[in-house]
Amino acid sequence: MNRFRAAAFLAVTALCGMGGQALAAPACSNTSAGFEQWVDGFKAEAAGRGVSRSVLDRAFANVHYNQPTIRADRGQKSFKLSFDEFMKKRGGQAIISRGKAMKRANAQLFSTIERRFGVPAGPLIAIWGMETGFGNYMGNEHTLSAVSTLAFDCRRSDYFKDQLYAALKLVGDGDLDVNSRGAAHGEIGQTQFLPKNVTLYGVDGDGDRHIDLIHSRADALSSTANFLKGHGWQPGLGYQPGEPNFTAIGGWNAATVYQQAIAYIGKEIDRP
Repeated sequence: MNRFRAAAFLAVTALCGMGGQALAAPACSNTSAGFEQWVDGFKAEAAGRGVSRSVLDRAFANVHYNQPTIRADRGQKSFKLSFDEFMKKRGGQAIISRGKAMKRANAQLFSTIERRFGVPAGPLIAIWGMETGFGNYMGNEHTLSAVSTLAFDCRRSDYFKDQLYAALKLVGDGDLDVNSRGAAHGEIGQTQFLPKNVTLYGVDGDGDRHIDLIHSRADALSSTANFLKGHGWQPGLGYQPGEPNFTAIGGWNAATVYQQAIAYIGKEIDRP
């Protein structure tokens, strides 16, 4: 009788274990093979975490394995350039010239942002110009497909699974259209926020009760200032290399040459 009970217990335990595995997404892959099965498994896992079925069905209706995202992820070479090479490649002088005009044209917005977050116009405009040419090109990759592809890919799967859950929250909140398009890694809007950063630092800058980083420059720039503030920005202090606020710029992008470019371009734009 004891042997029978022990066998039954083991059988139940095994079934419970299988049930737990059924809620977990399948293993990652470095190719497209198995992506559809992974999506099905992720949807089951997300439903088990409380994500509504309607959100999941809408979010994944047009999701596909995005090969351009993988190519971009494997080919990031510009951050290895020298400062001068990087500035030339990114059109640094053109950003400075146009950035000064954008500062004048949006003076009231930048004044409001600086009062609220303590961040001056220069570095915000530098980021805006560097990331999307002041909102002129925000990318053409299907955002949910890009994030799902990187969550499935083995290189940084855990990191991008967090981003995917954040994207689902934005869909549920009405702050991300399921057909939205952006940059290759799933960055959203005029200053290119990853989904989780939208949930952490996104700001309704224009008062319409939504965070729209694509169509609203007030939302995009206010959110960028809030991001820098959240990474230690101190009002009134410098942001050049070696100055207190340069570390906050480091939170935006880990590449030293990118940080140097933001600081330099921002300084030139803020110059009286």
